[in-house]
Amino acid sequence: MYDEIRHLEARNSWVYVDPLPCSSGHNVVSSKWVFRMKRDARGEVTGYRARLVAQGFTQVEGIDYFSDDTFAAVCKLASVRVILSVAARNGWYTHQVDVKSAYLYGKLRDDEKIYMRPPPDIELDGIDAGQLLLLLVTIYGLKQSGRRWYIRLREILEGFKLVRLEHDHAVFYHRHPDGEISIIFLHVDDMTLVCSLLANLLHLKEMIKSKLEITDNGELHWLLGIEIRRNLEKHTIALSQRAYIESIIARYGFADAKQLSQPMDTHVHLSVDQCPVTTAEYAVMRDKPYLEALGALQYVSVATRPDITFTVGQLAQFSRNPGIMHWNALKHVYQYLKGTADLWLVLGGSEDNDVVGYSDADGMSTEGRRPVSGYVFMLNGGAVSWSSKRQDLVTLSTTEAEYVALTHASKEALWLRSFIIELFGNPEVPIPLRSDNQSAIALSKDDRFHARTKHIDIRFHFIHYAIADGKISLSYCPTEDMTADILTKALPSMKSKHFASSMGLTKV
Repeated sequence: MYDEIRHLEARNSWVYVDPLPCSSGHNVVSSKWVFRMKRDARGEVTGYRARLVAQGFTQVEGIDYFSDDTFAAVCKLASVRVILSVAARNGWYTHQVDVKSAYLYGKLRDDEKIYMRPPPDIELDGIDAGQLLLLLVTIYGLKQSGRRWYIRLREILEGFKLVRLEHDHAVFYHRHPDGEISIIFLHVDDMTLVCSLLANLLHLKEMIKSKLEITDNGELHWLLGIEIRRNLEKHTIALSQRAYIESIIARYGFADAKQLSQPMDTHVHLSVDQCPVTTAEYAVMRDKPYLEALGALQYVSVATRPDITFTVGQLAQFSRNPGIMHWNALKHVYQYLKGTADLWLVLGGSEDNDVVGYSDADGMSTEGRRPVSGYVFMLNGGAVSWSSKRQDLVTLSTTEAEYVALTHASKEALWLRSFIIELFGNPEVPIPLRSDNQSAIALSKDDRFHARTKHIDIRFHFIHYAIADGKISLSYCPTEDMTADILTKALPSMKSKHFASSMGLTKV
């Protein structure tokens, strides 16, 4: 704790001021200590950290901050996967640096006066009884800290002639006159550098060091709790959350549960009828950490394991009042992860260098008869973007459900297309999008069927314009090859394994 105080004082984080009169109109923010362990890619403890933070929940809007001054961009996971996939294919260099005490680089405006109580359990040198801390920088915990740090970092990077990407504001790039490229993507104080030339990467690091105090972690091995493993010969980068998966399996008491081969039992149908209604049923669920265990699964689902995304989405529908059937289904996912924790999401290594999307829908096994839309976009042999989501309307046929699903997928296709064109300068060609429903494809391509679609919300006809503009090309895909099938329904073990593998999930 003393090291933290010395560090904050060395950064001129505050000055001491006398107590404020009640009539001053100012608020006094509380402070606290936060303790955490640092872990490596294998989950091993590598160090301990004590951090002094402001208790942002004690800030008052309009006095200490404004609600429109709190947002800070972080890199989308889909952006991360696209960049790493392209880097793997092209043999680009990937390094990572951490900025030390990043938020302290953010500055408070002259008209911002934030007063904070001295930290508990420690005495500050030179402070008189009753005095407060007038903050000069945005220390951790303030509502505006993340945004002020991002603004400062953006100023620095743009000073290096990097350009902020319009399609992801946490990605910056510089295209050199000789055609080489340098990319930085951000997640709070983590900066990942991706450069086509090692000399450019090293030069970029030196420029960053001239402005910020950083820890140089060298080649990228660990990102957002995800282990990164590279194979230069095969031109692949593989992502794994094995350490995280094993930790949550132990945390929620599933370490001794048997392993299962599919994320959801095909014979189980979840519904609100299984939610508790009696005192006895509520008592059964009282000690079950359903929300916590579900939240832990969601990060796995969005980061590296699209094979559990459908099941996690289904379980999330019952978060308000889960029953024992829902808990058992959640336990089933953990048992599946226990048996497949060694699966990696492999990016690169394929001769197919173009983005291709798969869209599917299923409405026969869902609560309220509302279909589930699912899509997955592949790049260089690995999934870079995926989704499984209940549609917000009741459709009247399978064709309508597939048509709406195609519209959802087309929106993501347009973003991916624009992202790749802007960052890498790829030719402006349509993104292939595949469906296993011929009628839905016909509806998407032609307005002649107005009588059959006039009742569908106009926003779902968006796909017509995307096709007409040459940004998407629709084609048929046989159901047995429809990779997005795993994102719309529970599948038997063999099918589940097949589609998981087709998305790039494999042992490394």
